[in-house]
Amino acid sequence: MASLIVVVVLVAFVLFVAARTVRVVPQARAGVVERLGRYSRTLTPGLTIVVPFIDKVKPLIDLREQVVAFPPQPVITQDNVSIGVDTVLYFTITDPRSAAYEIANPLQAIEQLTVTTLRNVIGGLTLEETLTSRDQINTALRVVLDEATGKWGIRINRVEIKSVDPPASIQEAMEKQMRAERDRRASILTAEGVKTSAILTAEGEKQSAVLRAEGAKQAAILRSEGEAKAIDTVFKAIHDGAPDEALLSYQYLQMLPQLAKGEANKLFIIPSEFTQALGNIGNAVGNAVKAPSAPKAPLPPSAPLPPPE
Repeated sequence: MASLIVVVVLVAFVLFVAARTVRVVPQARAGVVERLGRYSRTLTPGLTIVVPFIDKVKPLIDLREQVVAFPPQPVITQDNVSIGVDTVLYFTITDPRSAAYEIANPLQAIEQLTVTTLRNVIGGLTLEETLTSRDQINTALRVVLDEATGKWGIRINRVEIKSVDPPASIQEAMEKQMRAERDRRASILTAEGVKTSAILTAEGEKQSAVLRAEGAKQAAILRSEGEAKAIDTVFKAIHDGAPDEALLSYQYLQMLPQLAKGEANKLFIIPSEFTQALGNIGNAVGNAVKAPSAPKAPLPPSAPLPPPE
């Protein structure tokens, strides 16, 4: 029975020693080995053998990129406005030995360094510049933090400002200012639209008036040319027909009723040419009677004279 207990104890001890001797390091992890209290080596991913009871493996260090978000930090801008700034930090451990021995609490150290650097950077900017210059602030923070954490075996990949929260009174004032600016831009755009519409309307009316004038001008020219051609044609036809005095007198008598038309004509005056026209017609009739050889042609009916009122 005693021998069985001894065998069980030996087996347990062997298993314990084997567990302390053979270590498996996962991928993207690193282990720092201390031999008798001093740094010995850094374990890489894979199967490793250490000396039990002599070598001590510290907790494994994560070599992947890590993200840490810091709570809002009160910061005062150049124009004495207190704001709260949230930051997000992305870092990677590049040297496990330095990360294990050069800094006791790397996250706390990075947080405090971020706060102090953030206050220095934003302290030289106004509130408006802080709200519009996030990329500039991020770059400045990353440069300062990367330079300070280099000796800790930590590389700062990115620093992002998550939010900037000014006081409620400042937010209200900024909203009023933005609302007034939007109203001003809307008024300017409305005025420019009305101005453009008036200019286009005036230009359209101008072009329409010019086109109407051009049309009236062309119509008057064409009408005048047509009347001139008509007069010329009538004049040539009259001269080609060689009219005598009797025909002209008869045409004159035909036009007298046209001259007497109209409601405003209360008095009709026979011009002196009327007597001459009657004389010409009489002479033409007398000549026709005296000539026996010529056949008598009936005279055209003369238009009756309108009675005088």
